[in-house]
Amino acid sequence: MTHKTIAILITASLLGGCATMERPANAIGSQYAPQQVEATGEGFRSCHATMTPADLLAGGQVASHMFASTPDLLASGDRVRLKVAGDEDSLSRTYVLAANGTITLDGRVTILLAGRSIVEAERAIASELVEAGLIRGLRNSVRLQLLELGGISVAVSGAVFEPGMIRVGERNPETRGVNLSNSDSGDSNANRSLTTTLRAAGGVRPDADLSAVYLVRGKQWTKIDLNGAIYGSAIEDIALTANDRVIVGSRACFQDDLVKPSQITAPGIRVYMSNLSRPASNNASSAINRDATNLPYGTRLSQAMVAANCVGGSAMNAARKVVLMSRNPISGQSVVIQRSVEKLVRQDDRDGRDPYLMPGDSLACYDSFAMNMRDVISLVGETASPYFLLKNLD
Repeated sequence: MTHKTIAILITASLLGGCATMERPANAIGSQYAPQQVEATGEGFRSCHATMTPADLLAGGQVASHMFASTPDLLASGDRVRLKVAGDEDSLSRTYVLAANGTITLDGRVTILLAGRSIVEAERAIASELVEAGLIRGLRNSVRLQLLELGGISVAVSGAVFEPGMIRVGERNPETRGVNLSNSDSGDSNANRSLTTTLRAAGGVRPDADLSAVYLVRGKQWTKIDLNGAIYGSAIEDIALTANDRVIVGSRACFQDDLVKPSQITAPGIRVYMSNLSRPASNNASSAINRDATNLPYGTRLSQAMVAANCVGGSAMNAARKVVLMSRNPISGQSVVIQRSVEKLVRQDDRDGRDPYLMPGDSLACYDSFAMNMRDVISLVGETASPYFLLKNLD
């Protein structure tokens, strides 16, 4: 076998690994956004209206303003101050609602206050004390003041990124200390609201039906329209209480308008990046740090490519490939999208091929064909040199 033949065989075998990478395969229906399809103009599933959940139909529907006009309802962990006429230190003191929503007066009278307004709780205490014979039924003999609204647990389900039991309204010790030292009566906890709860649940997904957000309280429920949070009009940001349920309907389609920071969406997302392409040999030299991977909600793949330093550089390595690994938020299926960096930068249909990034997405950059060829040629030289050296010595 001649030296030339050996060199050709070695080069051919190595060039096989230099070919353009195989395009990622995805399960049918896993691509959830129009920007993820390969060619613009391809058909995509249409949106549809949300049906009212079957388990709510048996309950009593009320108008949303009925919940919006309801005063703050007490929950476990809230603080109240009780004042009883003629009493100094036996019944009159500050109480914290227990885990079951009750307070115990004089060590023997237990009263359930959770789920009641401060006025309703005051009447309940007065009635229990009169029935127990501890006070006389005089008018205004019992006064109950709200000192502090604590955190509450709310069940969130439907088209949100992180459904489950969500804890909202917790306060740090410094804030609680200021509240307790303040002589004013009453409190406002803005974090015990519907919009804050949705943000705490990861924000609404791009498929959410904002005209069909359901709030369930006891045996009553209401349907709320939160489109104003996206389009800049007034909404009913209802104050919630413990054990409320929030259900966000889904239109089963991707809506670009919902992919931006707002009252009900995530202000930012965490993504994962890898850029090991030349001339960078590691992520540290690519300046991929915490600031680069924490991006505003609504960031597109092209913007993340710049954050990962995949765009620009030498002309030989300009034609890089970028791979986006995501997960369909509706079905939970994994989705892998491959794009040419230069085409995404230069072609006029870039908007139709530039996917939005979702929380937890990953992207990686690959070298261009020219850089792969350079490595192959270098490897051929390193592999063939010992053979030719030994041949010359022979």
